[in-house]
Amino acid sequence: MRNHERNSDRTLAIAFATGLFLLPLAAPAQDATTPQPAPAPTFAEQVEVTEVLVDAVVTDRDGNVIVGLGPGDFEVTENGKPVELTDVKFYSSRARYDAAGRPLDKAEAQRFFILFFDDQRRANTDIPGVLARELDAARRAKDWIRTLGPADYVAIASFDNSLAVEQDFSRDRKELLRGIDEAVTGKGSKGNWPSRLPPEGGPSLLRNLPAGNEVRDRTPTVYEALQELAKAASHLVGRKNLVLVSSGFGNVNGFGQFQPDPRYDVPTAQILNDANVAVYAVDVLEAGAESPLSSSLSLLSDQTGGRYFQHIVNFVTPFEQIAGETTGYYLLAYRATHPRGETGYQKVNVSVKSREFRVKAREGYRYGG
Repeated sequence: MRNHERNSDRTLAIAFATGLFLLPLAAPAQDATTPQPAPAPTFAEQVEVTEVLVDAVVTDRDGNVIVGLGPGDFEVTENGKPVELTDVKFYSSRARYDAAGRPLDKAEAQRFFILFFDDQRRANTDIPGVLARELDAARRAKDWIRTLGPADYVAIASFDNSLAVEQDFSRDRKELLRGIDEAVTGKGSKGNWPSRLPPEGGPSLLRNLPAGNEVRDRTPTVYEALQELAKAASHLVGRKNLVLVSSGFGNVNGFGQFQPDPRYDVPTAQILNDANVAVYAVDVLEAGAESPLSSSLSLLSDQTGGRYFQHIVNFVTPFEQIAGETTGYYLLAYRATHPRGETGYQKVNVSVKSREFRVKAREGYRYGG
């Protein structure tokens, strides 16, 4: 969801200018030498009316996607005040069938996944077993890649000291498996050169990332790497799912607790939300192990409408659940007003009336500017 000045297939925004003008009454003609009274002040109020689009995943307690909901099933608020939904649509990557096997509808949405490996050789070489756990997660990710549908796009990226995109969005399973190997061994390219750009026409991260070594220079932290990935994916219509394989990152205070950094945590979540990117964080620490930095994974997942997986015994489970949970989502539409010329970040709360269902949605959007 975007403000009206940004070009996006997901956002339609119309700015209205409304004015209340106080005009002076007509006065008799005066001699040219007579001092003219100062003009009466003019008052005007200008607002922007933006159509906001929020994608939401609704599941039961077991993670099964719920279909068939309408405007009356959702409650959306801004600053605690309810907004009136103007439209609710359901998009699915799977066709639905009735009991006799007849199609009720067709698949309407292709899925976009960004598989992002935070290199554990750099982050946690002192934690026993963490490197082996990352390799195991990579192996399970390969198995997961083979199960995705023919319309699903996947990109492979990693971070050691900067962002690297090993494989742009692709449906070629062979290239994706190669990209995973490069991501966990650190052999991927650190630059973004014209020779690596894919052909025009398909979805792409590389075509929308900074060129040459600039991508390396702009991403000295994991947070900035996530921001650049989100911006590069923002042109794609629909929900994007970023599967983050990591044990956590950020700062720890003197009490050994995770310390959010306002330079990175807040803007990273806002940029991910603005680009419709949901983070599904897979913690590679041993089941039962604890790290304060894991809080960064939980925080990003919650803020972007994704999910956090920890204490994992078998990495097959989170990948299967991510695939199942992302088969369909609702697109909620409503109109919101903001003072013309102002910029900011508007928080949004999305819930469902049924207590049997769970909803995951982005927590806000940027407006103006």
